[in-house]
Amino acid sequence: MSRKLMLASSALATLLVVPAAGYVTYQLIAERTVILADGSVSDDRKRVDDTRLDPEQPKRDQPGDGKQEVANPEKKDAAPDQPEVSGLIEQTESRPEPVIADQDAEPAVGRTETEVSVPAEEQRLAASPTDADSSAATTAEAPEGAMDALSLAKPSTVPALAAKRMKTIGGATLSEGIIAQPQVRIEEETGDRFTSKDTNPVKSVVSEPVSTFSIDVDTASYAYARQSIMNGGRLPEPDSVRVEEMVNYFPYDWKGPDTAEEAFKANVTVMPTPWNQHTKLMHVAIKGYDVQLAQQPPANLVFLIDVSGSMDEPNKLPLLKSAFRLLVNTLKPDDTVSIVVYAGNSGVVLEPTRVSEKQTILDAIDNLKSGGSTAGADGIEAAYRLAEKAFRKDGVNRIMLATDGDFNVGPSSDEDLKTMIETKRRSGIFLSVLGFGTGNYNDGLMQTLAQNGNGVAAYVDSLSEAQKTLVQEATSSLFPIAKDVKIQVEFNPARIAEYRLIGYETRALKREDFNNDKIDAGEIGSGHRVTAIYEVTPVGSAAVLNDDLRYAEKEKKDQAATTTDAPAANSDELAFVKIRYKKPDEDTSSLITLPVRASEEKPTIDAAPTDVRFSVAVAAFAQKLKQQAQVSDYSWDSIAALALAAKGDDSYGYRAEFLKMVELAKSLKGE
Repeated sequence: MSRKLMLASSALATLLVVPAAGYVTYQLIAERTVILADGSVSDDRKRVDDTRLDPEQPKRDQPGDGKQEVANPEKKDAAPDQPEVSGLIEQTESRPEPVIADQDAEPAVGRTETEVSVPAEEQRLAASPTDADSSAATTAEAPEGAMDALSLAKPSTVPALAAKRMKTIGGATLSEGIIAQPQVRIEEETGDRFTSKDTNPVKSVVSEPVSTFSIDVDTASYAYARQSIMNGGRLPEPDSVRVEEMVNYFPYDWKGPDTAEEAFKANVTVMPTPWNQHTKLMHVAIKGYDVQLAQQPPANLVFLIDVSGSMDEPNKLPLLKSAFRLLVNTLKPDDTVSIVVYAGNSGVVLEPTRVSEKQTILDAIDNLKSGGSTAGADGIEAAYRLAEKAFRKDGVNRIMLATDGDFNVGPSSDEDLKTMIETKRRSGIFLSVLGFGTGNYNDGLMQTLAQNGNGVAAYVDSLSEAQKTLVQEATSSLFPIAKDVKIQVEFNPARIAEYRLIGYETRALKREDFNNDKIDAGEIGSGHRVTAIYEVTPVGSAAVLNDDLRYAEKEKKDQAATTTDAPAANSDELAFVKIRYKKPDEDTSSLITLPVRASEEKPTIDAAPTDVRFSVAVAAFAQKLKQQAQVSDYSWDSIAALALAAKGDDSYGYRAEFLKMVELAKSLKGE
């Protein structure tokens, strides 16, 4: 009888205790306070609290102190100092214990979706990189709401909800909130403004044999694309990409003229097209005469600086001040510097001052502060007054406008500003523009100001870019050797059926503008390099897009024969290049001509000079960013391979940086 009573008591106890124990276990798991381990089980929250109260607690818990390490009970012989993963968590050699994640937990208040903060006390419980990566892979494959307990029982200190969130960028799906994964910075759409312009079409040589455009030495588009890809984590707006500015960003070893009398020299290379086996590339490279330091004329510079409220960001006014300090250190003692600021009302910060008083200039720069709205028009007028006051008839007179491009207050319209700058340009005062930051960047207006001011438009996204623009290339940016530089190419219809100018859409000129000295065009500075690339289709090629005309064909051919030099039409000339320019202090242009012969064509891409091949890779990349159909089948990997094979001398690392941009663009595109 007593035996039956004992059995009944045990059964009754089981009925009471087991449900209670199950309920307690469920609550502990739900609250994420249980560590499932091979060794002893400890309360995670209590351990964290103990650590906060006693900072020495983690040290006493190390193996060898007589205590078991919860995160890794088998790790006895590991080195005391382990490398960090992503600067957040410790790396372990053996498998860590999984942490049960709270599926209903919400992300921490005040954090962005892509940023997860990990308390130092919990870092010891995190996983090794291998396990974290497998967790991310599991998460990416499982649809939302279909994650089982095993998927969640990975070493993670973030809520399961965060582990399940996904973000798609350019076709690539990225998981968020997984510890030990590199964070991806995702920015909202910027408020930057760009002017839309159709890309150059393929033209028939029979109907339109002549191509005319103004040269462009600006580099703003490349620097803006770089900051978008490498800092912003996004591909640049297609309208922000100007192929010629991307290509002209890099220093190339084009052959230049021997004397200043020649101004510059043209070099032409014809080669197969990497992205189309049925066409060829005609590569025109110009190098300006490089004025030596001793020959540089004196400079009268006015820094026109935007100090409006929108400039109060680290990559704007503080970077701007550092950039101008670099520039001042390159000037000669006899040069003069003035400073004008604008924000609500414009003001003169520094009257024309000799660089021999360098500290006075640097102090004025250092004391600049931001605030107010942007009355850019008034500032420009004040800058021109100072430039006229210190005008150097025998030197360079230039305004350096530095801004984020936001001219949102002032009586003058964009057209009024353009007219004023054109008028002042004729008096010998030029204007260059330096752009900073994002959010207010008015690219279209800045391009207009620089083009009409016979100046350079550059975008400064880092101190290294300021060093390149204002120090390494200071002579190119400040000292012109030729103005109103125009290029005209006439194609031989007996050899070339069609052509397409790659880039220079904003610099197109009419055929009759070439010989008109009243038409404004681009400026070339000391040592400047300019590259233009045509994709041409030979007669009889399978790539010809335009059908022969049924009725007008004979008439057009007869007209072409009468306007084309007959010997040239029947020779091996593919095209005839003409360059017209004026010297900085002259109003009458000079002419340079150069025939392009089929006999000089390179048989393969690899046979072309190294710098030519690299510039073609950059042109392909820029067209890819603009989403142009011509390169749609040319892969990012092909661009990278072409650039890598032609990397050549890369003293400043610009080409290595370009290769990184190509790889990142491919990832952002999800290809």
